[in-house]
Amino acid sequence: MQSGSVFSDEEVDLAANVCVIGTTVAKILFQDEDPIGKTMRIGSLPFRVDGVLASKGQSAVGQDQDDVIFAPYTTVQRKVQGITWVQFINASAVTQQASLAAVAPIASLLRERHRLRPGTDDDFIIRTQADIEDLADQTQSTMTYLLGGIASVSLLVGGIGIMNIMLVSVTERTREIGVRMAVGATEKDVQNQFLVEAVTLSMMGGAIGIVIGLIGSALISNLLSWPTLISGKAILAAAVFFRCRGDFLWILSGEEGCAAGSY
Repeated sequence: MQSGSVFSDEEVDLAANVCVIGTTVAKILFQDEDPIGKTMRIGSLPFRVDGVLASKGQSAVGQDQDDVIFAPYTTVQRKVQGITWVQFINASAVTQQASLAAVAPIASLLRERHRLRPGTDDDFIIRTQADIEDLADQTQSTMTYLLGGIASVSLLVGGIGIMNIMLVSVTERTREIGVRMAVGATEKDVQNQFLVEAVTLSMMGGAIGIVIGLIGSALISNLLSWPTLISGKAILAAAVFFRCRGDFLWILSGEEGCAAGSY
C-alpha cells in the first residue's frame, strides 16, 4: 500500500462499495488530490476509495500494473457482474518447484468442489508461471521466424532487382564489350568487370541498409522506449548474402556479356 488501507473482512461480508486503486487510476481521476475517502463511480455505483497501491510499473508483457481497481469480490459478484462464482484465483508459492507441486492438489480440490466425476474433463484451467513463460517463448520464436521470412523475401527481391539492372546494363553496353574484346580483352576480363560492378553495388546497398537499420533501431528505442537488440550474427549473415548474391550476378552478367561481345 502507498496510502490508506485495504478493505476489511467485514466490508467483504457486507459487499460494501469500497475499493483500492492503482497509482495510474488515482492520477487520472484525482490528479494531485489525495483520493483517500473520496468517491468514484464504477458504472452507476459509487465507491469509496480506501487506499492507493504502491506503483509497480509495467509487467513483462507491457501491461500497466498500476491501472487497476480492487473491490471486495462479493461486491463485484453481486453488484457489478451479477454472478455467483469466482472467475479466477491467483495463488502464490515460495519457490518455482512448490508452484509446480501445487498444481495437482489444486486441480483435485477444484474437481471435488465442482463435483466432476472421474473421466470428466476439467471445467477450469490452471496455468503456472512456467506455462506462461513457455507460451511467451513460443510466441517469440514464431515472431522471429516470421521476421526472418520477411527479411529473406526482401533480400531475394533486392537480388532480383540488382540482377535485372545488371542484365539491362550488359544489354545496353554490347558495343563497349565488343570493342574491349576486339582490342584484346578476354572473357575473364569482361566477367571480372561485371563482377566488380555487381559486388560493389550489392555491398553499397547492404552497407546503406545496415546503417538505416541501426538508426531506425536507435530511434525506436529512444522515442517509443522499446528495448532493441542488434544482432551481429544477423548483420554478418546479411553481408555474406550480399557477397554470394554478387557472385551469382557475376555468373549471369558475365556469361551474358561474353555472349554479347562475341556476337
